[in-house]
Amino acid sequence: MKNLILKNDRATNMLGQKISEIILNSNKQDIEIHLQGDLGAGKTFITRSIIKNSGWKDLVKSPTYTLCEEYDLGEILFLHIDLYRTNEAQDIDIFDLNRGSHKKKIILIEWSERLQFERKFDLKINFFHYENKRKINITYGTDIFKALEKNYV
Repeated sequence: MKNLILKNDRATNMLGQKISEIILNSNKQDIEIHLQGDLGAGKTFITRSIIKNSGWKDLVKSPTYTLCEEYDLGEILFLHIDLYRTNEAQDIDIFDLNRGSHKKKIILIEWSERLQFERKFDLKINFFHYENKRKINITYGTDIFKALEKNYV
């Protein structure tokens, strides 16, 4: 686990850009990122940064009420899920996250601690408010994001 302090939105966006670069350069077909932590601490902000830095030109909406927003970038499909308003195990099943795709599929789950069944992740980031900054804990589920340690900090 790696602990970091992100001083401002610019620092958080830079982390999102690095994550995006790793996603774009990875040969892995399915990538899953779990985002946990304090309300308003940066989960949606970093998700927007990752998707926008991957090439999405339009608005990245929070899926707080829709539970899932999809962003199709041609060769990459992003599934942005927010479990804040649900406690039902079946809610995540309706998105068919394990469906096959000819595209690279990136699953970003906000409030992943609310998952009723454990899912494997490639990267997990816990967000905390910390003295007008963001404190994060990064956990690697696979090696593809280990480059963050060399390239970001």
